[in-house]
Amino acid sequence: MMGSILLISAVGPERRVALIEDGVTTEIMRESAGHERLVGNIYKGRVVRVLPGMQSAFVEVGLDRAAFLYAGDLPRDDVDLGDDGTRKVAPIAERLTEGQDLLVQVAKEPLGTKGARITSQITLPGRFVVYMPTVDHIGVSRRIEDEGERERLRVLAERHAPTRGGLIVRTAAEGCDEASLAEDLRFLSALWDDILARGAKSKAPALLHKDLDITLMATRDLLRPDFEALIVDSAVEHDRLAQFLDTFMPACRPLLALDDGDPPIFTRYGVEHDISRALERKVWLKSGGSIVIDQTEALTAIDVNTGRYVGKTNFEDTVLKINLEAVREIAYQLRLRNIGGIIVIDFIDMAHEKSQKAVHEALVTALEGDKVRTRI
Repeated sequence: MMGSILLISAVGPERRVALIEDGVTTEIMRESAGHERLVGNIYKGRVVRVLPGMQSAFVEVGLDRAAFLYAGDLPRDDVDLGDDGTRKVAPIAERLTEGQDLLVQVAKEPLGTKGARITSQITLPGRFVVYMPTVDHIGVSRRIEDEGERERLRVLAERHAPTRGGLIVRTAAEGCDEASLAEDLRFLSALWDDILARGAKSKAPALLHKDLDITLMATRDLLRPDFEALIVDSAVEHDRLAQFLDTFMPACRPLLALDDGDPPIFTRYGVEHDISRALERKVWLKSGGSIVIDQTEALTAIDVNTGRYVGKTNFEDTVLKINLEAVREIAYQLRLRNIGGIIVIDFIDMAHEKSQKAVHEALVTALEGDKVRTRI
């Protein structure tokens, strides 16, 4: 069984990153060479319009279009418990006023005619932790399954947590020593202090913090010391990564390798084929069934079809088999295509509640491996 390999291609009109796990491409990231990634950037913005009927607001942050802020993405320090014990959030008109300045972070890139989606619940990712200065919560990644290790990391996080805010211990922290985790937190706390200082001096709209580009972000978020290799096809990018690893991830420095030969690394490892497949609207299943993926600005719709598969038993068993196979492929495609937001899946109708429950449970299990939290 192969281990994990991170490929980075910086040759050509775009930068591309691929994560290969046990010989299978599980994540692909692409970014045009001239494109400036906005997600993760922190701005001092100014509220230009409050929409009470939609519980949202438009905020000017200095981009082509005003950014969109939902009430649910404001800090939750004004959440109270009602008489019945439920959480009560004040209407957005009582929390924001036109002309008000506030710090926001881009959560979703602009798409079509829509401006960027922003949040005031700031997150600062480090190597081992994600610092959340506006949230009072300490947690450990659900992908760390060993209860003893989870408790050890939780104790360390509480011991070294900044005086304000909360944090999530990342999967990469599994097995890390106390000094490394503490240093990560010190760095992120100092970074937040610097952002606040910049904000105090700046007039809105203003960019206060720019997140890492796709190459360094993927390296920070995906690479671990137990990987087989980090392979890059550009000498310039190799030198930049070497400096980054020496500074922030020295344990991973021996994994870095330059490979600019023929065939190109994305062809040699089969990633080009996977990219082509990820761009197709229809994806065939091994059984002969298929899924059709349609993305719009509002949501992603996925339709499951029987296709050429007619089965060998009764119709209910045939449908269940196709739906279960579709579940695995859908989970894979969502991660490969980096699809988020609202996703509607139209499975083939099943008559029996037992079959419906089996598909639901299979979907929950299949999505557990995705680092993005999913609500079904």
